[in-house]
Formats: sequence, C-alpha cells, structure tokens
Amino acid sequence: MGLRRQLDEFFSGDAAGGVFLILSAAAAMMIANSSLSNAYNGVLEMNLSILLNDEGLSKPLILWINDGLMAVFFLLVGLELKRELLEGKLKNPRDVILPGLAAVGGMAVPAVIYTALNWGNPATITGWAIPAATDIAFALGILALVGSRVPSSLKIFLLTLAILDDMGAIIIIALFYTADLKVDYLMLAAIPLAVMVFLNHRGVHRIAPILLLGAVMWVFVLKSGVHATLAGVVTAFFIPLKDRYGKSPLHALEDGLSPYVFYMIVPVFAFANAGVVLHGLGTEELFASLTIGIAAGLFFGKIGGVLGVTWLMVRMGWARLPNGATWMHMLGVSALAGIGFTMSLFIGTLSFPDATQMNEVRLGVLGGSAIAAVFGYLVLRMAPSAEVGVRKAASTDTPITPGSTTTAGQTGA
Repeated sequence: MGLRRQLDEFFSGDAAGGVFLILSAAAAMMIANSSLSNAYNGVLEMNLSILLNDEGLSKPLILWINDGLMAVFFLLVGLELKRELLEGKLKNPRDVILPGLAAVGGMAVPAVIYTALNWGNPATITGWAIPAATDIAFALGILALVGSRVPSSLKIFLLTLAILDDMGAIIIIALFYTADLKVDYLMLAAIPLAVMVFLNHRGVHRIAPILLLGAVMWVFVLKSGVHATLAGVVTAFFIPLKDRYGKSPLHALEDGLSPYVFYMIVPVFAFANAGVVLHGLGTEELFASLTIGIAAGLFFGKIGGVLGVTWLMVRMGWARLPNGATWMHMLGVSALAGIGFTMSLFIGTLSFPDATQMNEVRLGVLGGSAIAAVFGYLVLRMAPSAEVGVRKAASTDTPITPGSTTTAGQTGA
C-alpha cells in the first residue's frame, strides 16, 4: 500500500507532468543520436491517410501529432481559459493586473532579444515568437519540487501568468502563422461553428455533439491554412460551464482530458519533436543566431520582462508583491517562466519546417529551458521560506493606488 500511496501522490502532484516531459525529451535525444535514429525519423515521416473516395487527409505521422494530438492539448487549454475567465483567477480584472502585465513583458522582451540577434536574417527572423512561450506543466512542476519554501500565492501568480501567456501564444499563432489561406474551407468551417453557437444558445448540455462538430471544424480549418489547433480552443469555449441539472460538463471534460494530455499527448509531442541531433554538431550550430536568440530570449528575456514589469508596477505603487513573496522569490519564478519547452517547440515547428533549422530550434529551446529551470529552482531553494516571506511582507507597507488594492498575490493569501 505504501508504494501505491506514493504513486497516487506523485501523479496528483504538479511535478509529475514535468517529469514525464523530461523523460520523453531525454528518450528522444538518446534515440536521435543512436543507431535507431533512421527508424525514429522513418516512423515520424511515415504517411498516414484517412480517405473517402480518394478525398481526405494524408500527412506524415509527425504532422498528425503536431496538428491532431496538439489540437486536443489546445482544447484543454481552452477549457482552462474559459473556467478561469468565468469563475477563476481571471474573473476579476483587478486580480489579473500584475501577472497580466508581467506576462506581456515576458512575451515582448524575449521577442525583442530574439529579433535583435536575428535582425537582417530573413531565414531566421520568423522565429521571433518561439522564446515568448511558457510551458505551464514544466514550470509548475519545477515550482512543486521546491516544496513549501515558496508561498502559495507565488504558484497562483505563475499559473495566472502562464495561462495569459498561453492566450497570447494562441493569438500569435492565429495572426502570424497562417499561410496560403483558403477562404472556401474557412467558410465551410463556419458551418459547424454556427451549429455550435445554435446548440449553445439552446442550452444543449451534452458534450458529444460539440466535440463531433469541433472535429469537423478541425478538418476544415486544417484545410484552410489556419493552424488547426485553434479549432480546439474555439471548441472549448462552447462546452457549457453548467447544465440544467447543476452539473459542469466543462469541469467533467477538463478532469477527464487532463491525464491523457499531460501523461500521453504532451510527452508524445515532446518525444516526436525534441530529438536534437548532436552528431557532427559544431560551434556554428551551437552559436547560431537562431539557437542563441531562442536560449537568450527564454532565459534573459523572461527574467527581464517578468521581473522588470513586476518591479516597475510595485515601484510605481500600482501593485504589491504576491503575499509572502520576496524579490528573490520573484527572480526565481521569473526564471521558471523561461521554460518554454512544449509551446516553444510547437511554435518552432510552425516557423521552421527545415530539418537543419529545426535542430537549432531544439538546441535553443532545450538549452534555454534547462538553464531557466535549474537557475529558477536554485534561486527558489535559496530564497527565504514562505513563513519568513509572510513576516517580511507584513512588516512592509507598500503604497497601493485606489482601485488597485486587489492583486494576484492577494488572492493567494
């Protein structure tokens, strides 16, 4: 029973998803640099087709993973966004001010650093959004490893920041990663969307019709040139929060999907996309502007953006630090925001279909994320314990302007 209890505690904790991601990425790197590399690439390039009368979808397995399985990941992200907007951390706009602006800074500064290092290079400039992303599961996993030394309000701050970061990534994908737009398929995608609007208006509470219509919309969106994972987000917003019986279809679907997403879909995505080829790797690839731009953006950019905006907000008296947190805590959590991993790799696959460039993307994402994770963990381990932070916060009178007395940190008190 002891082992079973330990396993239950492990899988119910925030660290489990991060551990699975690390294992998947490590396995991909080992296989990509072994005698199994040809088989690994051959399986990922294997063509899979779903055809009806010679019409349908025919794609390599890697694209089924990136376009299909990741649509389910984005469905879960959409469910989380809707829940937080309606009844959670994003419901009260005042609670979003500090982590929201920190998220904006944490996306803008990495993009600026990447762009500065790749300015004048049209072959790499399109990857500017790669270091702007934060991996929720990985970041929260590292934070969980620190344990009770960090105040609970810090987890709320990081979670809110990462959720808003995901929202920003979704908008970036929609606006900047749409190629060869086919309006006819986009118009066809509007048909299942209209039916979902109708069902939502009529108060239909069953999940199955919405998911079926979402799958049809996914096919049409995929054919239109707009990235198909966005269909998952749109579908999520039509899942009812409450039904006529007082139950929550949204909560039920979110709880049902979470284990499959975090322990199967995201690790499979990492295994398929994190296979950095180290054989023959030289200083040219290691110090390429693409690699350095991503790594520097994730580490220096996230710290500069998140911590810089937080400092400015507190300095101007518009917000206060999360309850019990110190500036050392904020440095550590800002570094954890630099763990891009899943979302960064995903945006990388949209930016660079070329294998050589994608290897540099993997180097930058894995290197920058690893440095951010280790640095953030060590800083938080050395930071004052949560109890010390609470006593210090209680003795500090930080001025707050009227109308800004509620912050993300206070909601975690």
